[in-house]
Amino acid sequence: MRLTACLCSLFFIVSLNATAGSTAQDWAKIVAPNQQAPSQAIGTYTSGCISGAASLPLEGTGYQVMRLSRNRYFGHPQLIGFIQQLGQITAEQKLGSLLIGDLGQPRGGPTLSGHRSHQSGLDVDIWFLLLEPTHNRLLSANERETWSAPSLVNAKTDAVDYRHWTTDLAKVLEAAANQPEVDRIFVNASIKRELCTRQTDVSASWLRKIRPWWKHDDHFHVRLKCPPHNPNCQSQDPLPAGDGCDASLAWWFSAEAKAPSKSVPLPPPPLPALCEQLLHQP
Repeated sequence: MRLTACLCSLFFIVSLNATAGSTAQDWAKIVAPNQQAPSQAIGTYTSGCISGAASLPLEGTGYQVMRLSRNRYFGHPQLIGFIQQLGQITAEQKLGSLLIGDLGQPRGGPTLSGHRSHQSGLDVDIWFLLLEPTHNRLLSANERETWSAPSLVNAKTDAVDYRHWTTDLAKVLEAAANQPEVDRIFVNASIKRELCTRQTDVSASWLRKIRPWWKHDDHFHVRLKCPPHNPNCQSQDPLPAGDGCDASLAWWFSAEAKAPSKSVPLPPPPLPALCEQLLHQP
């Protein structure tokens, strides 16, 4: 498990040579989606692209988009709809407004920094920071660029930091996981453990979608399933049975899980040929 985990944990490695034919710099230069309908997620979450991507409005009911300068607020229309629906839920429940981090680039593909996934238009990062329901103004351009979400985890104790953790954040995670189009949600293992500890409903199937992963202490990462009628989209393996609150969770707090990886990073897999074609479309 350790070898696989080490290789997969290279989530933040910069991917500069995505394929023999294109680089992350090439994908970062694209400023707009191609015009194609219906939209198509292509390839995998870590080696793919998105044709006919939609743009998330920079603010809406229950959410605001952060880090606008990164130009990473594009995705499959199903992802856009998910974010808007979750914003509606948080507003109706008076949980506060969501701060939305990265979706993907206008045509997806590898990024110069920050992610190894977010390539096929089906991933979004949402900050662990809710604007109070009474906060009724738009953040300024400077605030959107300079604000940061706090870590919810005390690195010395592996405990959730209750100065920042709130039950409203748990409600947001539950609401997100209950959406049928969601495949899984990545959070820090300490956050997963907190949810398991406080869950009293043994039938809470939504917990199965909450998966522990390195980092993810200041945001949660939502990943959607491949949408219907997207034949070139490749799904991940199905989630294991159970809610993930069993003995498997303990591994994340072991010395093995915390040890720095000594593995040599694998080169990124080649992008599908369809992505190379998409990159050069008008």
